[in-house]
Amino acid sequence: QVQLVESGGGLVQAGGSLRLSCAASGQTPSTYSMGWFRQAPGKEREYVASITWTGTTYPAESVKGRFTVSRDNDKKTLYLQMNSLKPEDTAVYYCAGTDLTGISLGSAKNYQHWGQGTQVTVSS
Repeated sequence: QVQLVESGGGLVQAGGSLRLSCAASGQTPSTYSMGWFRQAPGKEREYVASITWTGTTYPAESVKGRFTVSRDNDKKTLYLQMNSLKPEDTAVYYCAGTDLTGISLGSAKNYQHWGQGTQVTVSS
């Protein structure tokens, strides 16, 4: 069973940066793609970015040019580098993983494993 644990959230001023990490434990399949989602109070869970098991990245339009997703397979860790943060980026950020291939990584329903979330708050 795969477990995912996020860390790195916190409070930052607008324009600042944060780096989120997501450590995976357990047996992760070789075709394990991972993604980041976020959910603000009163809003639906929103796709942020994903990275396939081959290393291809897919950032959402809302974060393109500001956020970078990456992974270290040796450490079984997913990262989200967030720069130029805006108050509207405030949300709980979740990492997720899936061993499915040929599916949309932008859809939360395609992920089998989820972390517990980490709060990111951006003050204006």
